[in-house]
Amino acid sequence: MEKIAIVTDSTSDLKQEDLEKYDIRSLPLKVNFAEEQYLDRVDITPSQVYEAMEEEIPTTSMPSPQEIEDLYTELKEDGYTHIISLHISGGLSATCDNCRMVAAEMDDIEVKVIDSRMLSMGLGRLVLYARKLLENEELSFSEILEKIREKRDEIEIYFVVKTLKYLKEGGRIGKVSGTLGELLSVKPIISIDEEGEYFTAEKVRGRARSIAKMASIIEEKLEEGREYFLDVMHADAENEAEKLRDKFADMPSIREIFLGEISPVMVVHAGPGLLGMCLTEVY
Repeated sequence: MEKIAIVTDSTSDLKQEDLEKYDIRSLPLKVNFAEEQYLDRVDITPSQVYEAMEEEIPTTSMPSPQEIEDLYTELKEDGYTHIISLHISGGLSATCDNCRMVAAEMDDIEVKVIDSRMLSMGLGRLVLYARKLLENEELSFSEILEKIREKRDEIEIYFVVKTLKYLKEGGRIGKVSGTLGELLSVKPIISIDEEGEYFTAEKVRGRARSIAKMASIIEEKLEEGREYFLDVMHADAENEAEKLRDKFADMPSIREIFLGEISPVMVVHAGPGLLGMCLTEVY
C-alpha cells in the first residue's frame, strides 16, 4: 500500500499551523550574513531582515544535500513509500536541483521532485492541493503527480516591488528590465513565466497606479460561476496589503483570502515594500 509524504520548502509561505495540521514537511532555506547563518522562518523573522538590511544585505542559500537526505531518510523510516517534493521555481533557486540529486540516490522509497515554477503562496497553494489529492484513495501516485502538474499551470501570481535593486543584487532579475524605467518611476508588475523566471507583465508609472493595475489584472481573471482562493502577500507593506485584501473581501467569487508576509529569504531578494497577489481556483 502506498504511503505518500509531502515535502516543500520555506518559500511556500505556508503557516506553521497548516504545515502541522496537514503533516507537510518543510525544508528551510538559509539567510547568510557575514558573521551568521539563519534558517528561514525557523530562527529569523522578516522584520529582523528589514532591520539588518540597513547595515548589510545578506545572501541566501538552499538546503544542503545532507539536510535533504536526512529528511527523506526520516520519512522512509517513518514508513512512507513515496515522497512528493514540491519546491520554489528552479528559475529562481537550485533547491529543486539539489532535491533531484538526492532523490536519485534514495533506495527503497520513490521520490518525485516537482518544480512549482512559482514561489510564496503560489507554491503554498500547490502544496495544499497536493495534500488534498492524498485524501482520494482511488488516485495512484502517478495520477496525483499528473494532477499537480496540471494545477501548476493554472495558478496566477503577480507582484510589485519598491525598487529593483534587491532583485538585481541577488541575481534574480530574470527577464525584468528596468534601469531606465526606474528613472522614470516606472513600476513593473512582475509575474513568472513557463521557465519559472520573472518577467514584466505590465509597466505602470508610479507605485499607487501599479498596485491598482495589479488588482485589476486579478479582477479581470475572476470568471463568473467559479470560486477562488486569493492570497495577498507583502514585505513591510502591511497597510497597502490590507487595502488590497479589503478590496476583494466581499466579491462573491472569492471563497477565501489569506494575508501574510513573505519569508525572510524572499525579503532578501525582493526588499521591503513588495506587494504580491496569488489567484488559485478553488479545488
